[in-house]
Amino acid sequence: MAVHAHPDDESSKGAATMARYVAEGVEVLVVTCTGGERGSILNPKMDHPDVLANLPEIRRQEMEKARQILGVQQRFLGFVDSGLPESEDEPLPEGCFAVQPLEVAARPLVAAVREFRPHVILTYDDDGGYPHPDHIMTNRISVEAFEAAGDPERYPGTGDPWQPLKLYYHMSFTKERFEALHAAMAARGLGSPYADWIARWEDRPRKWEVTTRVHCADYFEIRDQALLAHATQIDPDGYWFACPLEIQKEAWPTEDYHLARSLVDTILPEDDLFAGIRAEVSPACP
Repeated sequence: MAVHAHPDDESSKGAATMARYVAEGVEVLVVTCTGGERGSILNPKMDHPDVLANLPEIRRQEMEKARQILGVQQRFLGFVDSGLPESEDEPLPEGCFAVQPLEVAARPLVAAVREFRPHVILTYDDDGGYPHPDHIMTNRISVEAFEAAGDPERYPGTGDPWQPLKLYYHMSFTKERFEALHAAMAARGLGSPYADWIARWEDRPRKWEVTTRVHCADYFEIRDQALLAHATQIDPDGYWFACPLEIQKEAWPTEDYHLARSLVDTILPEDDLFAGIRAEVSPACP
């Protein structure tokens, strides 16, 4: 189960990993906490008044296209996008996802965990990956659901208890990755868009170590197709696609994670999200 804040987040974080595991026969569910209602149109080719007027429905349609491309299941939790404040002092909109009490926001996710019964949950770190209030709340409810779903005393009425075994944070947007891509492009005489990104990390200490690198380069094309399905959010001529796929596959062929919780024995570093689990469950359940 991959828990994300908005439509398109599932395609920019961990998409190739999900596509790989789907190809191996693993059932994958993407849980999308909000509809992205307050998102901006980030692709200038889609920046038209009729698109803006129908953005919530269009983003749902984009999510369905991406879901089909990735081969995953998907459900919305039904919360309303909080938007990205322009300053720390700006209040969040009334009733939005990020202002919900934790128990209210986590309840439908606990129900989803108990119904889908995942062995592994993917989410953002406690900074949200970047400080969007919906990403931070996504981390909070994911941790809450991981810790509560197996307890029959908590969240009554949301199904039979189920205890996931591992919880991971996405770690694909790291300085090391962008340095590797930057160097590979420079070595081929190509211009790189990553210098500014790398500079932003100079004064930002890394909070979480990468523990798990999932080799999924064979699925980067599927990842990119899923990204492009989110046409209001992804510019096909933008930085997402600045680095040629063959360079990405050679310079950084993995998507990376931090193992935040584990109830099974595993040896770090890992190359498989199911390390330590495969021996614990039936061979029929990867």
